[in-house]
This record gives sequence, structure tokens and C-alpha cells, in this order.
Amino acid sequence: MKKQNKFLPTTKKEMQERGWDELDVILITGDAYIDSPFMGIAVVGRILEDIGFKVGIIGQPDISNDNDIKRLGEPRLFWGVSGGSIDSMVSNYTATKKFRNDDDYTAGGKNNKRPDRATLVYTNLIRRYFKNTAPIVLGGIEASLRRLTHYDYWSNTLRKPILFDSKANFLIYGMGEQAIIDLGNYLNEGKDVRTIAGLCYISKEPVNDYLQIPSHKECLENKEKYIDLFRAFYDNNDPMYSKGLCQEVDGRYLIQNPPSRYLEESEMDKIASYPYQRDAHPFYTKDGKVKALETIKFSIMTHHGCWGECNFCAIAAHQGRTIRTRSEENILKEAKFFTSMKDFKGIISDVGGPTANMYGYECKKKINLGTCIDNKRCVDAHRLCRTMKVDHSRNIKLLRDIRAIPKVKKAFIASGIRYDFIAADKKHGKEYLKEIIDNHISGQMKIAPEHTSDEVLHHMGKPGKQTLIEFKKMFDDLNKTSGKKQFLTYYLIAAHPGCKESHMHELKQFTTHELKINPEQAQVFTPTPGTYSALMYYTELDPFTKKKIFVEKDPRKKEKQKEIVISKSNFSKSKFNFGMQG
Repeated sequence: MKKQNKFLPTTKKEMQERGWDELDVILITGDAYIDSPFMGIAVVGRILEDIGFKVGIIGQPDISNDNDIKRLGEPRLFWGVSGGSIDSMVSNYTATKKFRNDDDYTAGGKNNKRPDRATLVYTNLIRRYFKNTAPIVLGGIEASLRRLTHYDYWSNTLRKPILFDSKANFLIYGMGEQAIIDLGNYLNEGKDVRTIAGLCYISKEPVNDYLQIPSHKECLENKEKYIDLFRAFYDNNDPMYSKGLCQEVDGRYLIQNPPSRYLEESEMDKIASYPYQRDAHPFYTKDGKVKALETIKFSIMTHHGCWGECNFCAIAAHQGRTIRTRSEENILKEAKFFTSMKDFKGIISDVGGPTANMYGYECKKKINLGTCIDNKRCVDAHRLCRTMKVDHSRNIKLLRDIRAIPKVKKAFIASGIRYDFIAADKKHGKEYLKEIIDNHISGQMKIAPEHTSDEVLHHMGKPGKQTLIEFKKMFDDLNKTSGKKQFLTYYLIAAHPGCKESHMHELKQFTTHELKINPEQAQVFTPTPGTYSALMYYTELDPFTKKKIFVEKDPRKKEKQKEIVISKSNFSKSKFNFGMQG
């Protein structure tokens, strides 16, 4: 965890200070350059640096001229292009397509430096000023989830695979750690990169032994064909068994090689231990603070992956459905390193991952054979698979060890927590929740039931409301025992496919009568690429049965659904009605 006083170069002067006349790789991102293990572009840069390549990073290049895109010269091996840590369209627009004025990943916080469809714009920017340049390689969540024909909410169309809309040569999908190593080495050695696992490219000919999926034209003409394509996309993300995919697009072919392997624990530890500066580069901070740093600077990522498979979430398709953990020793080493930093005040902002309480256990069958096929999930709206043995004991010990580190005053858990997994762990679930209540939250605990209607929860892939009722009672009882006055706050979603106004009234009644609250906020559902929920939104079909479902598409009616659950007037009326009924 030793920190060197060096960012990766983002200016010519920094290259000269290292004695470099030329870079092997230049990485472009839609975020300000933040050197942190939470920033994908920084991780990729550090991986390539570790295997001996000279790497530079350009964050948020000005697209109106060549000043930024040319400031590091031209790379010897390849350009790496990412839209940033968040899909640029999600970052720039609300669920009702209103422009967002703020951007937490831009210095100064004003949303004026991230273009729409940033991946495409940056690729075009490179091509505009560099002719016959090194290969351009797309990566990051924006490109990864658009690698095949995909529904684009903002244009309300099915778009071609992003390689066809861009002028890039290749695309690395998923987390891509091993794929980026292979790519750098293959290009350096003059090998054919088209054999690399985790890589997509365009070909004039199909790969016959790959799975032939519906063409772009077929998807445009038949929504059920698009469902078939999406199922192939979603089901072929596990490196243990997944097939390569081949999709015909206007006479050419999008080739998706089988996915890259997952990292071992020792490799996770190594990547977490690179000499990140855990700060925004001074080139960017002259424009102000980068708000994202407030949450990630002193946070610890314990694992990758999530098998919760909420239908509106893209983590399963991008990070994978198998948990890859760091060792306790490496995590504790990182926490101890924080205490040596001059601006550390004793507060660790987060200890977690995509889902905090998935750390430290996995299904043994999945580890040996990969995720289950034929639509079988580890958890669905009704139950947890019996072979998934939820066990919070390793997580409990880790949290206790972190608290025992001198100069650590508090270690929060800000990542999402699945309350249904706490209830499922009969041996250690209650003990884990008590640890959190006593030591790892301050006043409130955020959970995400999203809804309480069984019909809507089914389409969301979320557990039923009875589990929430039982969890709330456990939470309230433990707070009472501990003498604390803490409460739960709830993430709720309006206008998800399958949700009608009547369902929102049902949710309002539940929050009033069972949870005894008036929700302060709810979010309108946003259909994002790579999710089953976006598939439902576009097709208006249940992707598993292909039966018709209701989908609200009128922006005003979406907002009305939201207002039903957060309205204080409805809350008062509900209390009155409840009193009359009681």
C-alpha cells in the first residue's frame, strides 16, 4: 500500500519528468482523472503500468478543439476509450429525460464537460485529429452494455452494437482486468488480438462455432427475436462455460469472444495495492473539488460481482454473478494505510461492494461449475436457492478487525445491503445486523425494497414484502435493545414495467400502515442498457414468458406514480382511512 507521489501522466511535462518521449497507451475517460481503485480507468492504467507499459490518462477532453486530445501525443500500442464510471446518458439525464446540472465526477460539480454518448464522441475526436493511428479500444460500462444490439431509452430505438456506431477497432467487455493485460502484451508482441477472451470486434465473416444470435435486422422487425438476443447476451457472461457470440449487422458480423476469466483472490489483492494517489489530479482540481472523492477517497472495495440479479440493475451483466473477494489481510492493510494519510480523520466512508453483505461466501457449485443456466437464479422473488449458504461470519470478523485498528474511529457501510440475506442467515444474520446497528451506521440504515406489490416485485426480481416486515421488526428490536434511536430509509421505484398507479397506491398504503412513514423520495425507473427491465420496457413483454405486460411510457404519468407515494396529502389521507378501518 506504499504510496508514491506520482499520478499517471496527464500532461507533457509529467511525461518529460519521467523521461518519456512517447506513451504506449493513452486512456480517455468521461470523468476527471481520479487516481483511485474505485475508478475503472485508473485501475486499467495501473494494471498496464505494472506490466511495464508507459501509460497516460486524459480526463474529459475538450471536444471543440485538439488541445486536450493532442496533449500527450499519439500512443505506440492503443488508445483506450471509456465514457466514465457512469453511463454518460444516465449521468446527463434524469429518468424523464431532463438534463442534470450537476456531475459528481467533474471538478467544480457543474455538468459541462461530459458529452452525450461520450464513448462515441471521444472515438470520433481521436479519428478527427489522428489519421492511421494506433487501434482504438472501447471499455467501461457504457461500451460493455452496448456491445450487441441494445435498446436506447434516450432515442427510443434499438441501436446497433456500439462498435458499428463508433470508429473503434475493438471493445473489451466486463471488468476486463485479464483482457487488458492480454491486449497490451499481444499488441506489443505483434500477435492477433482477435483471440483474446473478453474482446469484441467486427468481422466480414461469421465465426461458425460461436452461437449465432438474431441479427440486428431481425431484432428491429420482431421484438421476440430481440428477447432471444438479450437472453443470449445475459446468459453468456460466465467464463466457466459461456460461448462466443456472433451477430450479423448489415452484412458484417459483431464477434463477441467468450468472457475473460475472473481474478483470483491474490490478484484482487494485487490490484487493490497499486500506488493510487486516492485523489483527483491537480490538473483538474484547479477547477474545484470533485464531489465523488468525498465518498470514495477513504472507502474500501471488498469484492466484485453480485448474484442478487435485480432486473433493473446492470451489475450482473457487467461485473458478473460470481463473488470475487479480497483477503482480510489485504483489506486490513488498506485500512491501516488510511491512518497514515495526513487528511484522514478516522472515518472510513464505506466497507463493501455492489452488495455489502455478499463478502466472504459463495455457492460451492457455482465456483466449480459456473452460474446455473436455464434461468435458475441464486435468489428470486420467492426464495433463496438452497445451495447458496449465506454466511455473514467472515464479514463480521472483518468489520471487528477494522474497528480495532488504531486511529479508525468509525467504518461505515454505505454500500447496499440485502436485508433478505440477513434473514436467510439463521446462524449469523442477526449478529451481523447487530454489528451494523451498533457500529457501522449513524442514525439511519438505507435498504432497497423498491416496491411492495407482489406483481411489481416479480418483474423487478425482488423479494416479497413479508421479508421486509420481518426485517424491520428485527431492526427495531435490536435498536431498542442497544438503546439507539435509529431508523430505516427506503429506496423506492415508480413506473417500473408492470407497475400501474394502483400498485403505487398499494405501496403508499403499505409504507403508511406497515412502515409508519411517509417516503421522502422515490425514483422514476430508468431503462438502462444491459438490464432485463429495459428489455421489458421496450418490448412490453415478460422476457421469460413472452406474455404482454403493462408499461407506463407517458412522462407525466410516470411522475404521477412517483407523486402518489411521496405525497404528504396522501399520507394524511391514508392515516385517516387506516384509523377508520381500524
